[in-house]
Amino acid sequence: MNGLLTGKRIVVTGAARGLGRSFAAAVAEAGATVVMCDILADALSDSAASLREQGAQVESHTIDLADPASISAAFNAIAEGGAIDGLVNNAALATGVGGKTMMEYDIDLWDRVMQVNVRGTWLVSQAAVPLLAQTPHAKIVNVASDTALWGAPRLMAYVASKGAIISMTRSMARELGPQGICVNAIAPGLTRVEATEYVPAERHQLYEQGRALAGAQHPDDVNGTVLYLLSPLANFVTGQLLPVNGGFVFN
Repeated sequence: MNGLLTGKRIVVTGAARGLGRSFAAAVAEAGATVVMCDILADALSDSAASLREQGAQVESHTIDLADPASISAAFNAIAEGGAIDGLVNNAALATGVGGKTMMEYDIDLWDRVMQVNVRGTWLVSQAAVPLLAQTPHAKIVNVASDTALWGAPRLMAYVASKGAIISMTRSMARELGPQGICVNAIAPGLTRVEATEYVPAERHQLYEQGRALAGAQHPDDVNGTVLYLLSPLANFVTGQLLPVNGGFVFN
């Protein structure tokens, strides 16, 4: 994929670790300047420094998706560097996997997940659009989840938030198409990253044994789809959802 994104400037949220860090590294390897954003300031600094040591062109900004002022400040700083060619909306809370039932959820947890995953994705996209609109064939890639496709139990707030991301993607594609901005979503399966270390073993086994391509999913398994959707190869693709889960669910 080297050179696929040469000369482009791509923002990745939730980029300090896990899938987001993997996306950032892949974007940089494909030739783009990657703008890494995350609430985890120390981890973000370490990840950005590591990519720079490998020769990547990296910018980094702390951002809190629950705080509109933080989002505005981050994108004001990003705007100082000029236009952007792509945005990967990866940052999200994934609390409660295999935990509380819908009857046990408390309102504060529900509201927190919606605040970050849904409202935060909207506000980040809103802040990014003026910068995306300055470049032809700009791209937004929203990271949903295949939990929204199969209705994962004991995870309702997260599932609902990722279902909202899928629906938002389609609406955003309609609204932003006239500005030449493509908006698509991916739905990864349960991936072996830091954020899923707390997931019960039986949930991992459910995925790994139930995939058409049996086995664990790792961040590298998702990178190619993200690069494709950010690249000129996807200039006529918008409003679509691409599950990347080894065939655990089909779409």
